[in-house]
Amino acid sequence: MMKIKPLGLSGEDGHARMAIPRAAQTQRRTRIQEEKEEVILEAALDVFSLRGFRGATIDQIAEGAGMSKPNLLYYFRTKEGMHRALIDRVLENWLEPLKAFDADGDPEEELRSYIRRKLEMARDFPRESRLFANEILQGAPHIEDMLKGQLKELVDEKVEVIRSWIRVGKVHECDPYHLIFSIWSTTQHYADFDVQVRAVLGAGKSTSRFEDAGRYLEELFVRGLIPRGTAGA
Repeated sequence: MMKIKPLGLSGEDGHARMAIPRAAQTQRRTRIQEEKEEVILEAALDVFSLRGFRGATIDQIAEGAGMSKPNLLYYFRTKEGMHRALIDRVLENWLEPLKAFDADGDPEEELRSYIRRKLEMARDFPRESRLFANEILQGAPHIEDMLKGQLKELVDEKVEVIRSWIRVGKVHECDPYHLIFSIWSTTQHYADFDVQVRAVLGAGKSTSRFEDAGRYLEELFVRGLIPRGTAGA
């Protein structure tokens, strides 16, 4: 499971404080406490990714963590706290490939790398992808501030990178926002709809689905975006 990154403890940021495990707000946090928090979050990820926020209960998470409900509530006071901690972790890690999008890099290589990294995350972190998808499908009630803040700022920054490539003729004219949306949807499909993908491909092809998808999607975007004569240059 993705490693959690602590949030700042602003007195005005109720969401940030709620996402910090109760034990982490003390100065006497031990290795055992840290391990317990990870066990709880692992169980919470299973439950939330399967049932969504509304369908999940603290009792289900406590059972999955192998501890009593009162013991779990020592570490996380609310279901919202566990959910927000997981969402924070997912979003932070999910954005790493986009952060690595380099304005000084070769557009073809940057696009290929981004697509590959997104597919690797879909392959390696399917529960996290479904957790995030469930939150979005429910109207993003817990992360609207993050979508309009951190996520939008990063996407706006990378849109300008793509526009700079377009201006110098390294990338065909396109809407950079919808390009990014298209990469998100095509790569995360392989996590969120994995059962469907495997069923349609059948046993013979499903084992190589991520490698096959990587080759196809790279060529799809590169052929459509990189002017002939510059691709691979």
